[in-house]
Amino acid sequence: MVKLNKIYTRTGDDGTTGLVDGSRVAKHDPRMAAIGDVDEANSAIGVAIAAIGEDYPARLLLTVQNDLFDLGADLATPGDDFEPGEMTLRIVPAQVARLEVAIDAANESLSPLTSFILPGGSQAAAAVHLARAIVRRAERSATAAAASVSLNPQALAYLNRLSDLLFVLAREMNQEAGGDVLWTPGAHR
Repeated sequence: MVKLNKIYTRTGDDGTTGLVDGSRVAKHDPRMAAIGDVDEANSAIGVAIAAIGEDYPARLLLTVQNDLFDLGADLATPGDDFEPGEMTLRIVPAQVARLEVAIDAANESLSPLTSFILPGGSQAAAAVHLARAIVRRAERSATAAAASVSLNPQALAYLNRLSDLLFVLAREMNQEAGGDVLWTPGAHR
């Protein structure tokens, strides 16, 4: 259980921040950039949930938000042992598989794409599209960090699947609201 008695510690005033093992890295370290982008993605998903309301897919996205906290802890844990432990949070294959099941279920009711779509439509779908774009940035940051430090491959896979899930959920919401907003190449030359 997390217990925070004090929000500020002053330990980061020198431009560093602590990792799970107690080591410190620069706040601009690629690992920290990835953690920050995951946090931003989680916040964007929170905005999407607020736009969606309490029904599906908001409940699914609440599970995703919890997973993203696990993922942030995973990214903040140095080392190359990616097995979860009593005190070590790691993204596991079952979490990635859960996203794949949700993607397949949402995609079943959608017609095949015949055009690229614009990230818009209903307010809820637009919020989900924005979250998707931020998840893509988090994935880019995480893969950049993985070029210099060991990161859990399941964490990287999770981010990749999550952006796919958000894409199909936005399409599903737009289908209920009249359809995707299609890109018309060169329409405004």
